[in-house]
Amino acid sequence: MSLSVEKKLSAASSVTLVDESPSNDKGEMCGSKYEIDDSCLRAYLDRVRSTTGVVASPHHEPDHAGIFRALEKRIISINEETCSPGEENSFFVCDLNELVTLYKNWRKELPRVTPHYAVKCNPNPKLLYYLAQMGVNFDCASKMEIAQILALGIHPDRIVYANPCKMSSYIRFAEKQGVLYTTFDNVEELHKIKKFHPSARLLLRITTDDSTAQCQLSTKYGAALSSVPELLQTCQDLQLNLVGVSFHVGSGASDFSSLYYAIRDARWVFDLAESSFTLPALTLLDVGGGFQLHSFKESSQVLRDGLEKFFPEGCGVRIIAEPGRYFAESTLTLATHVIAKRKVNDDEAMLYINDGVYGNLNCILFDHQNPTPRVLHHSDKFHYFDFDSSAPPHAVSKNHRYKVSIWGPTCDGLDCITKECYLNKDLVVGDWFYFPHLGAYTSSAATPFNGFDQIADTIYINEEEAQANIASL
Repeated sequence: MSLSVEKKLSAASSVTLVDESPSNDKGEMCGSKYEIDDSCLRAYLDRVRSTTGVVASPHHEPDHAGIFRALEKRIISINEETCSPGEENSFFVCDLNELVTLYKNWRKELPRVTPHYAVKCNPNPKLLYYLAQMGVNFDCASKMEIAQILALGIHPDRIVYANPCKMSSYIRFAEKQGVLYTTFDNVEELHKIKKFHPSARLLLRITTDDSTAQCQLSTKYGAALSSVPELLQTCQDLQLNLVGVSFHVGSGASDFSSLYYAIRDARWVFDLAESSFTLPALTLLDVGGGFQLHSFKESSQVLRDGLEKFFPEGCGVRIIAEPGRYFAESTLTLATHVIAKRKVNDDEAMLYINDGVYGNLNCILFDHQNPTPRVLHHSDKFHYFDFDSSAPPHAVSKNHRYKVSIWGPTCDGLDCITKECYLNKDLVVGDWFYFPHLGAYTSSAATPFNGFDQIADTIYINEEEAQANIASL
């Protein structure tokens, strides 16, 4: 680190902080401009949870009737004894109007924040099309994702190339396609960008505390605050167009104190760039992703409050985010077929289904999910609305008499959906399960391992309703 950068870091660290501490009695934040008292923050988060009411679906109930009709129609059409090979494969039901409802909920809770959907979460073309029709922009991480979005006729200004470490050829591709916004977190990346895309609009990605997230990202990406002066100096020396700051608190975040701290840290970077460098004023803040439907009331409240304190309305900073899971998870339901059964003893059995961790249930390995299997069809009857048809070991009732483990179709012993689950029905070969809320980080990472189909059919419902609702936005 150069001497001039060291001096700027020292100066930034010794800035006299202006006391802006709100009253603890009012449930507001304690601390000075950059300092936050942990006990006050915890008390604040507790108040948020108690006042917003974190529930499973804060915006509405899923269209259970519509989902069930689609599942029922497909399964009735399959004759297990005469169907073509693969006709009884697993399949998805996608509720397109759910996307519209989720978008409306986003606008209600975060009116200042423009969502850029994380394409990697689920690149289903019809999902992308409907999101684009609503005005949602896109977070792309590769050449292929950028190409997929541009092929939909979407303007490159609606794309942020949110990958801090990119291949040189992909940077050249972005430059050729007119994709300007991109992230970085190291000096070497800046030199690549200077060489291959000097007109890019850059977002400095900073690290966060994502220790409680479902998928931690700061172990791989994000600049430590101690390295920020050097990165700002390099942007200045190379005459690059730094426009803002980005962060990501981890996919499936659960502790939203990290979100508040990250907003504070971003404010520090904004102020440092203005006070200690000759860089133009920063105008863009990317608050990343990690949003989940079941905790969206809480996370959006914390985000609103953090922005109000550190980036208040009218400050000249545009706010964007990179939600993926929030839009995709509850939009899709997966149906799977029981293809084999092996009795372990009188009280336990192994059930084998036609999808697994190498297919659309890869989220168990890669995304640390625990999908919920529910009985869909058994003994010539549908049981979709029996939401208590299965239970994990800690929630077993006297009705859950049948202990099972559930396995995928491949020859790998790793292909296990759950080692212990309890059902209220004694399932047999030919029966069906369904897995609700299985749209996030599922089909996007499915493989053709062992020769099984990589791509599952998708049945779309409520398309006309979605189109009408989009027209009225």
